Amino acid sequence: MSIQWYPGHMLETKNQLKGAVSKVDAVLEVLDARLPLASANPFLTQMARAKAWVKVLNKSDLADPDVTAQWEAFFNDQDGVRTISICGNKAEEAFCSLDLLVSCVARNRARKVKVMVVGIPNTGKSTILNSLAGKKVAKTGNVPAVTRHQQRTSLKNNIDIYDTPGILWPVIEPKERGLALAASGAISDTAIDYHEIAFFAGALLLKRYPDRVMARYNFLDCLPRNAQTLLDEIGRARGCLQKGGIINTKKASELFIRELRSGLMGRISFETPEETFTDNEITH
Repeated sequence: MSIQWYPGHMLETKNQLKGAVSKVDAVLEVLDARLPLASANPFLTQMARAKAWVKVLNKSDLADPDVTAQWEAFFNDQDGVRTISICGNKAEEAFCSLDLLVSCVARNRARKVKVMVVGIPNTGKSTILNSLAGKKVAKTGNVPAVTRHQQRTSLKNNIDIYDTPGILWPVIEPKERGLALAASGAISDTAIDYHEIAFFAGALLLKRYPDRVMARYNFLDCLPRNAQTLLDEIGRARGCLQKGGIINTKKASELFIRELRSGLMGRISFETPEETFTDNEITH
């Protein structure tokens, strides 16, 4: 399956960003700490190349802390890249990311520093902005593509920050990258096959976090031999049944994905610097 989810407003936003980025001093790129490389839009990387730039590994409270530390070291080892992991709904952590970015800008105190927040859908850009503003200035939601238009907010210390709509790219490859993004919630549920996503995520968890699977689904007698067996056991135990006692795999898959996205599995990461879903080289 090649995932394609590219609503019209994303193309419009891409065209707008090309011009808008030339007018700002710095770029705060918000990534999902659970899959920092897969959630990096290649277009945004190219667009921000000449600007002061900080990669924010957001939702760190959902990610495996040991793996997040590996990602920080991985990115910080690259020329011109600064990285910080945060939980965007904590104001002090959001300000740490902004302070790090502003420290990279040669600023004239009499002139406002213009900062643009970019990233793919559902990485928490608007949540970070609300934390920085100290009030709700941007719509948030646990679904992708909530922000539809660029928004400007003036902060203290003579800083203007621009929140932009999340944009993906037309065709997401390789297949595993699209599956990981869908499992994390970055792609609209209308564009995915829940069973395929759950099968992929289940196999990943059985391989990397078998203890988390057993802890969450304590009705299991032993670790399932594969993802389909896991989904069948979940469906049977949680009453996802059709007439005749047949397991409703779609319903079981949806339940599994919802619990995974909400953090009920514990802190997990979908990829590590050694095992990623893309072979693209990361450059600044």
